[in-house]
Amino acid sequence: MKKRIKLITAVIAGTAILLGSIWLINESRYPNVPAFDDHFTRKFLNKDKKAGDGFYEFKSKTGQYTMWFPEEYQMLHDASEYYSVNEKSYENWSASYRKITGKNKSIYYIKAEFSKNDRKSEPIYVKKLFEEQLKDSNPKEIETSRTRIYYNYAYAYFEGTERHVVHNSEVHLPNTYTAYVADKNSNKVIEFSYDSIGEGTETSQEKRKLWFLTILKSINFSEDKSRE
Repeated sequence: MKKRIKLITAVIAGTAILLGSIWLINESRYPNVPAFDDHFTRKFLNKDKKAGDGFYEFKSKTGQYTMWFPEEYQMLHDASEYYSVNEKSYENWSASYRKITGKNKSIYYIKAEFSKNDRKSEPIYVKKLFEEQLKDSNPKEIETSRTRIYYNYAYAYFEGTERHVVHNSEVHLPNTYTAYVADKNSNKVIEFSYDSIGEGTETSQEKRKLWFLTILKSINFSEDKSRE
C-alpha cells in the first residue's frame, strides 16, 4: 500500500513538473513586455512582428484592420464597455498603462472604435466628434497613401462634474488627443483617443504628438473583394 502511495505521489509530482516545464516553455515564446503578460491582450498581437520601437502589430478580431499597439499597454476586458465586437462591422476596445513613481500615480488610456460610416457624411461625423471631445470643430488634417486622418489635442480637466478644455499648450501640456481615421477606399473608419490622468503625466508635447501620429499612420484597413 505504501509503495502504491509513493508511486502515485511520484507520478503526480512528475506530471506537475512536466506541465510546469511546458508552461514555462510556452511563456518564453512571448516577448517580455507588459502587453504579452496579459493573456487577453496577446490574442490580438503578433509576437513575431515587432512593428516599431515600442510597438507590436495588432490585428482586429473583425479582420478589417491592423495597427501598431504600444507594448506597455494592456487591453481592458472586464465589461462590454471596454471590449465588444460585432462580426466584421464593429469593434470597440480600450487599453491602459499604469505608472507609479513614489507617491505619484499616472494612468494612460487609449481607445479605438471601428465602424462603417457613410463617406458623404464624413464632415458631419468629424465635426460632431471634435466638438464633443475637444470643443473644437476645426481639427488638423493629414493624409497617408491609404487614409485621411483628422486629429487634435488639448488639456482637459474636471471641476466637479463639469469638464473644461484648454487649447493653450503654453498654459497646460495637452493630456487628451482625439482622432478620426477614414479609409480612402471604403467606408471604414476608426475613432481613436488617448488620455492621461495624474500629476506630471505629460513632459513633452512634441514626443506625445509624434507617438500619437505614429499609431494613427500605422492603421491599415483591409482590402475588400468588392466595393462597399
